[in-house]
Amino acid sequence: MPALDDIRALRASRERHNPVSRPAAEDDQEDDLRDEDPSVQESGALAPEDEALAADGSALPFAGDAPAPARWEEEAAPEASGWSTKKQEALKPLWTQTSDDDAEAFCVRFSPDDTLLAAGCGDGVVRVFHVDGGRLAYRLEACAAGLPTTALRFRPASAASKTRNVLVVANSDGTLQHWHITSSRCLHTVTEEGNQIFALDYQADGSRFATAGKDYTVRVYDEATKTCVSKLCGGWAKAQGHSNRIFSVKFSTADPNVLVSAGWDNTVQVWDLRTETAVRSIYGPHVCGDAIDLDGSTLLTGSWRPGHQLQMWDISSGELVEEVPWRPHGEAKDEEACMLYAAQFCKHSGNDLFAAGGTGAGELKLFSRSQNSVMGYLGCPNGVYGIDFSNHGRFLAIAGGDSSVRVVQVPR
Repeated sequence: MPALDDIRALRASRERHNPVSRPAAEDDQEDDLRDEDPSVQESGALAPEDEALAADGSALPFAGDAPAPARWEEEAAPEASGWSTKKQEALKPLWTQTSDDDAEAFCVRFSPDDTLLAAGCGDGVVRVFHVDGGRLAYRLEACAAGLPTTALRFRPASAASKTRNVLVVANSDGTLQHWHITSSRCLHTVTEEGNQIFALDYQADGSRFATAGKDYTVRVYDEATKTCVSKLCGGWAKAQGHSNRIFSVKFSTADPNVLVSAGWDNTVQVWDLRTETAVRSIYGPHVCGDAIDLDGSTLLTGSWRPGHQLQMWDISSGELVEEVPWRPHGEAKDEEACMLYAAQFCKHSGNDLFAAGGTGAGELKLFSRSQNSVMGYLGCPNGVYGIDFSNHGRFLAIAGGDSSVRVVQVPR
């Protein structure tokens, strides 16, 4: 089994684009969870390539050899303006849960009411914990093939359906599942044939969700019918869509027609859902995990590379706004580099914090935009693969390469 502390990737081969067939629409049976749901589909069989990958263990999301990130031009980045570590404090986990099965945690997500925390793991199991104390609450066997669960999203509480505690799970065997957490039932399964899904996000009102992965295409689904309504793989002028695997997608909360995506091809694509095309392409970020986020028109990117990892952009102009140094003034510059897999703004309104983490040095850091300072630091053995702020902004969850899930309290 290859080591999982090097890079977030499956393999370096660059396949030709292979369109994915769409499953038929499924009837929504969520309002009566006591009866068997005939609409649940079986996961599709693995392609021969995936069978071979599974056999030798190299299909894990953080294994293999990713394409080398393009050299970032030094002159393209502005000087860091006064970032420091003067307010930094050591972050202490409120609790840590380690998998008994030695399964790495690849992604984490708080429920809308912040009472549950779901963690997608390398063995295809989603473990759901009580946020208060960390006790294991539910165990969902998400990926029948035993391949990693790569992305999670709770359906927003504002969605039209009456059913709550619905978790959408993306797996590296190409399956996408809606799970009802408290009954531990899989409500729906969609299979993207020939694809491996690495990225997932919901529109703020819960009416649509998007996926992306191995085949360079972003798919937008209608939540009510669970059918694909848009396939985003082209653009205007120089914005031609992605040319390699996609590892992160994010809906704008400011404009429901805007979606951004990023991956191995060193670009961020800004999509207009009305025209189903990329209207802007930002060159630079080398994204290998869930490492992009939006706050209005400000885009945060975390890149898997030893320098210029953490940056902010204006998606309206495509310009680089700020370079956030990983080792600001007051911290030794000769320490091992941290290459980022995860980056996120705090979700709570009015909170100016953001966090990022990765491998190499194996670190998580918490930053304040208003104070230009590192507010908190946590060393993480074997690296950080995923993070998530709680909705009330008081907690931060960390998915680790040491098979652990941690929750820390965010400094006030």
